[in-house]
Amino acid sequence: MALNSAFLVAEFVYGWLSNSTALLADAGHNLSDVLGLLLSWGAMVLAKRVPNERFTYGWRSSSILAALFNAVILLLACGAIGWEALSRFANPEPVASTTVMFVATVGILVNGFSAWLFSRGQQNDLNVRAAYLHMLADAGVSVGVVLAAALMSQTGWRWLDPLVSLVIVALIVKSTWGLLKESMKLALNSVPEHIDAAGVAAFLRQQVGVTEVHDLHI
Repeated sequence: MALNSAFLVAEFVYGWLSNSTALLADAGHNLSDVLGLLLSWGAMVLAKRVPNERFTYGWRSSSILAALFNAVILLLACGAIGWEALSRFANPEPVASTTVMFVATVGILVNGFSAWLFSRGQQNDLNVRAAYLHMLADAGVSVGVVLAAALMSQTGWRWLDPLVSLVIVALIVKSTWGLLKESMKLALNSVPEHIDAAGVAAFLRQQVGVTEVHDLHI
């Protein structure tokens, strides 16, 4: 978390200074990683708090609200970056390609090292494997930013920067949209996808002494 947070700040600052929406979009992508790690950590801590007279269910649902807040913030950030990228297609601005390549290369090293930290436990733990694959994907995104910046420096095609940023934004929206839907369902206490509500009701009706099932909540 410390490593990715430090790089997130550096990437945002240099993305602003180099006038690169691609770096800013990648910073948004790394923000999703940091928030995801924070949420996982927070959920582990809050899950250990025992229920009391006021919070009879405990504090576990707070992770749902945090995930919902995370998704909304990321989608708003994607909207701002996407709007700026679209405006740059009509009037492409100069970008400090060398700075972009350097910072994105650091991103490859940071995300690659983070993936390596998770590599040992990823074979036996699904959550660790998810983090491992996410970090590898982020390293791949940084590779794309480096290649785009290199090509832009050689050809002068300024439109590559907003194009890459839109691709990154699309990747963030795709993953965040699933998080938004899932957190909304959990916040509204919907029936989990793997549970058949009709099957549960039918099972209860078959029990001895049960004549009908009313007002079933799952």
